[in-house]
Amino acid sequence: MCASDFQKKAGLAQMLKQGVIMDVTTVEEALIAEEAGAVAVMALERVPSDIRKEGGVARMSDPHMIRSIMDAVSIPVMAKVRIGHTVEAEMLEALGVDFIDESEVLTVADRKYHVDKDDFKVPFVCGAKDLGEALRRIVEGAAMIRTKGEAGTGDVSEAIHHIRKIRSEIDDVMANCSVLLENPNDKSGLQHLKGFSEKFRVSEDTILELVRNAGKLPVVNFAAGGIATPADAALCMRLGCDGVFVGSGIFKSSNPAKLAKAIVEAVHWYLEPEQILKASFDLGEPMRGIQVSGLKEEEKLSVRGW
Repeated sequence: MCASDFQKKAGLAQMLKQGVIMDVTTVEEALIAEEAGAVAVMALERVPSDIRKEGGVARMSDPHMIRSIMDAVSIPVMAKVRIGHTVEAEMLEALGVDFIDESEVLTVADRKYHVDKDDFKVPFVCGAKDLGEALRRIVEGAAMIRTKGEAGTGDVSEAIHHIRKIRSEIDDVMANCSVLLENPNDKSGLQHLKGFSEKFRVSEDTILELVRNAGKLPVVNFAAGGIATPADAALCMRLGCDGVFVGSGIFKSSNPAKLAKAIVEAVHWYLEPEQILKASFDLGEPMRGIQVSGLKEEEKLSVRGW
């Protein structure tokens, strides 16, 4: 796909900046999300907490359910496919969804390859837990990156870890490779460039493009995984994210409509403690959730993908 096509898809994702994208499983939930001010919804049959609890194979959702949500709301509708499942992606593109999420929340289809996103006209969002993973997905054509966190737990700690890791790795690249902008033959800079290329499993040109872009990814980076309160959402924004995904955290709470609106307000006012506090009163019980530290490695969803 040509550069202009990628820029168009990345531009569509840019329009969602400083917004909240909510997982929904029914038309009723989608309408709650839209009323609360969500910039988009993710249509799926089970929120991540239920996928985690119930187990089994998680696949692309029923297209009838996705279409019913598309018909009910005026905001963009996203839907998930399994990692590497090109046919599920083709089906969603034919259905007309606005974005496809190649998601580790669903059961992995291909253990070696991700979908070649450049083959599609619809933009993709993909998860990443470090800079290398983010760059590899962008090279494949992803128009949006989100942290993986640990979906369905209500524990934001893993998402925070991923946000900080991506930022620290970008800072490391900039500290060691920026010299190449003025002196392309600098031996130390070239050595670091080669090292980063090998570490992140991308080309040296991809690393240099990051440096030329002043350390900014060419796509938006949203937070996801474990966000369950307005404060969680605001913290992710404070750490430099462009917006947030919220799934189980809203519809596993005791008052989804009020919490959904509060999280939208917290993302908008993320630099204003008084406004975040105001939005956080009388929200009812948040999702109970589980601590990420208590999960076994094989129980984590964020380790899926490469």
